[in-house]
Amino acid sequence: MKYEIEILSNSDTIPYNLLLLADETMEAIEKYIHQCTIVVIRSSESNHPIGVMALYEISKNLLEIKNLAIDTPFQKQGIGKQLIDYAFTLGKEKGYKKLIVGTGDYSMDAFAFYSRIGFKPYGVRADFYIDNYKAPIIENGHQLKDMIMLKQCIH
Repeated sequence: MKYEIEILSNSDTIPYNLLLLADETMEAIEKYIHQCTIVVIRSSESNHPIGVMALYEISKNLLEIKNLAIDTPFQKQGIGKQLIDYAFTLGKEKGYKKLIVGTGDYSMDAFAFYSRIGFKPYGVRADFYIDNYKAPIIENGHQLKDMIMLKQCIH
């Protein structure tokens, strides 16, 4: 299956249904989404997004993936990797030096995904999920507390 990746314009509809797969609440998404470059991936057979990535410029050298989500039936098919590759291409074109991402301290699948494609842990945002979400977030039977930060250089 072929896929098309594009950056959403300000007039395009934001695929909140997909963003909510990777972030727990609309309130959390609204804190960052309007300052992000939103990238979607669509199958060539459908005009509906099957994946989304929100990229946030921290500085002229540093780009952060704030959200990366793939619709459930399309997961584990390399689509997330395609979006990450696109982030590296875009980052290189715009002169960024590093791409970072954070994931929950019990988000084993996400941590394994980012590690497998070359991201390395470099820090922890202590109590991130306690301080930024009203309700506890449970993953793999544990309450998320800290955000594990990973980075990779853009070449």
